[in-house]
Amino acid sequence: MIASLGWVRKAVIPAAGLGTRFLPATKALPKEMLPLVDKPVIQYVIEEAVRSGLQDLLIITGRNKNALENHFDRVAELEETLSKKGDEKRLFAVRESSQLADIHYTRQGDPRGLGHAVLRAKSHVGDNSFAVLLGDDVIDSRDDVLNQMLEVHERTGDNVVALMEVPESQIHLYGAAKVASTSGNELVLEGLVEKPESNAPSNLAVIGRYVLSAKMFDILENTGPGRGGEIQLTDALQHAAKHPEKAGGVRGVVFSGRRYDTGDKLDFIKATLRIAVDREDLGSELRAWLKDFAKGI
Repeated sequence: MIASLGWVRKAVIPAAGLGTRFLPATKALPKEMLPLVDKPVIQYVIEEAVRSGLQDLLIITGRNKNALENHFDRVAELEETLSKKGDEKRLFAVRESSQLADIHYTRQGDPRGLGHAVLRAKSHVGDNSFAVLLGDDVIDSRDDVLNQMLEVHERTGDNVVALMEVPESQIHLYGAAKVASTSGNELVLEGLVEKPESNAPSNLAVIGRYVLSAKMFDILENTGPGRGGEIQLTDALQHAAKHPEKAGGVRGVVFSGRRYDTGDKLDFIKATLRIAVDREDLGSELRAWLKDFAKGI
């Protein structure tokens, strides 16, 4: 089911971060281009958007991010070489990455936070609602949250965030949701707190999926620097929750599936293994090796 046949046509993918947690690997290679098995992280994100019916994508980039554009471009010499070798499988994979969607790029410029990165999409998005998918946050293709979020937005007109339950000891790493009311896995939020140092309103963490009204741009333009001296999207959503007449209220969809924060080293390793063990071409041998390996630990 494609839920996005109503209001939402476009997606914004912020990918301007420096990837300092993966240095020195990310000194010259964008963190979003690090491979999960044999595809870069950001391709999984784009494939998720496409599965939800979003074909017009804007990637917000920064310095040294040219590899992103190169990956989703045609490489005629490589395709010709693979064709001459009769390597149809690899030829299909190479062509697929350049035919996924209509992909555009703009630079963030000054690294002033996620809210500022989203604001850079204003002229591309126009007056329509849009989705935001963080470029290093991967949702397993066997699970779904974006279609549910699109359905909630198109039914209510409210902004929608994806939420996950996390241990209380970790909520300070995320934006935390303050819940006003609950209906199944859909929540009405009365507020959000960016990385609460204490007294978090819940253990429901905001993860890297959003569906937003275009009116959120007006709020972002008037949102000053928050935590870390950056313009926080969470702060703008907090304002929307308190003043729903300006850009719609804020709702949350609770996600309990497989999600990987590939900006974190341990999660990146887990994601690689989880995806690989379920692959037909790799899973059997890898599972056997992992069992032998675990015996020696």
